[in-house]
Amino acid sequence: MNDIPAVLSLSHVQKSYGPIRAIDDVSLQIRASEFVGLLGPNGAGKSTMFQLISGLFAPDAGTVTLFGMTHRNASAQILAQLGVVFQARSVDLDMTIRANLSFHGRLFGLSGKALQERIEEQANRFGFTELLGRQVRQLSGGQQRKVEIARALLNRPRFLIMDEPSAGLDSPSRRSLVQDMQALVRDAGVAILWATHLVDEVENADRIILLRQGQVVADDTPAGICKTAGTDDLTEAYSKLTGDIPQDT
Repeated sequence: MNDIPAVLSLSHVQKSYGPIRAIDDVSLQIRASEFVGLLGPNGAGKSTMFQLISGLFAPDAGTVTLFGMTHRNASAQILAQLGVVFQARSVDLDMTIRANLSFHGRLFGLSGKALQERIEEQANRFGFTELLGRQVRQLSGGQQRKVEIARALLNRPRFLIMDEPSAGLDSPSRRSLVQDMQALVRDAGVAILWATHLVDEVENADRIILLRQGQVVADDTPAGICKTAGTDDLTEAYSKLTGDIPQDT
């Protein structure tokens, strides 16, 4: 594993909002072709970490490095290789799927045949080829979320970060989405950081990073985290290590 290049490295990162330290001396790495779960209760600092990774905010201390670069010195090069799915929905509901994807693709400099091929590629991946001409508001919640993820993949990123991507989805849709993303890691070698407070979504992750009050309390395989907590049950391990009672799924 150490020979696989890191797509993300955080070194002693801190971020505060007034007296509240949202990220408190966090160091971690994520490597190519890893599916990593960022698991923690609401308010643990997951969204803040994503804002730092995506370059929306700068850390108060420490270093956030992506692909060997920092946003301060090479933000454009980083964003060209990064896909981001935030918790809040951001597709235009009154535009068609194709129009949404076309607009976003042009922001990455795609046009003409190349852009249409990328759109067809993602539509085929997520099974909505026949719906490309439909307004987004006519889709189910699960389909809308897949459009957002397809949009984030148009630039064929090396690293995809997803903040509570299953928010508002029913259990079958959540399971389907996790399976799609695991297939993406397996088939395309994309590294994924999946932030959630739902334990079952990351029970088959390569690694899980447990975050509590802005601090990493565990960074290990699911089996390793269970061993640390002295239990065979990941949900119980999560509760012991974070002090949180997970929601029903």
